[in-house]
Amino acid sequence: MVPAYNEAGRLPLTLPKLAQFCIGRGSVEVLIVDDGSQDATATLIREFALQHPFARLLQNPGNRGKGYSVRHGMQVAQGDWILSTDADLSSPLEEVDKLLAAVERDQAVAAIGSRALDRSLVGIHQAALREWSGRVFNMVMRTTTGLPFRDTQCGFKLFRKDAARVIFPRQRLEGFGFDVEDLMIARIHGFRVIEVPVRWNNVEGTKVSALTGARAFWDLLIVRWNQICGRYD
Repeated sequence: MVPAYNEAGRLPLTLPKLAQFCIGRGSVEVLIVDDGSQDATATLIREFALQHPFARLLQNPGNRGKGYSVRHGMQVAQGDWILSTDADLSSPLEEVDKLLAAVERDQAVAAIGSRALDRSLVGIHQAALREWSGRVFNMVMRTTTGLPFRDTQCGFKLFRKDAARVIFPRQRLEGFGFDVEDLMIARIHGFRVIEVPVRWNNVEGTKVSALTGARAFWDLLIVRWNQICGRYD
């Protein structure tokens, strides 16, 4: 499942990689969620789906945010295991094999890709300011929520379908703080989630502005308050 917003510039590179990855993988479904893009994103996805029956376009009712897109895709996906990955494929698709091996080994229902557990796997780093902002966010996140993860914001995550059906309908945030919220919901419902180091390369063209990055810190307080109020039960 791939959330996409104004990704017409990236999709001509991403879509062939998705197709190549799916060859020989048995029964595979590719959902691409268009978040009200104003460019040719939806057209490119439709053309890709016509050529590849395993692919499907989902469309949000306007531009709702990455959190909404991921929740939408996770609730529609039919596979036993559902991978969410960013449209820039900053983590190569083949890294999903690490996540699948980890959930089987540790009997977990979800695995999140991590850039923090083994930074030698990061080939191309973000700008220094963004990277350090991410580290500060993680420190604040762990202090605020009590979650143990070192990197909640990597967009490479795997969920078992039955767990996804519990977690994502309870998600309330639609912006970039949704990752922490989903992991909090998973913990409240007793789901085992593990963090797995993955290869990752920064790709220019991020949709995260300074404002949305700052809002993610505020979202941590919202998640904690929702937890106290029992809104994820």
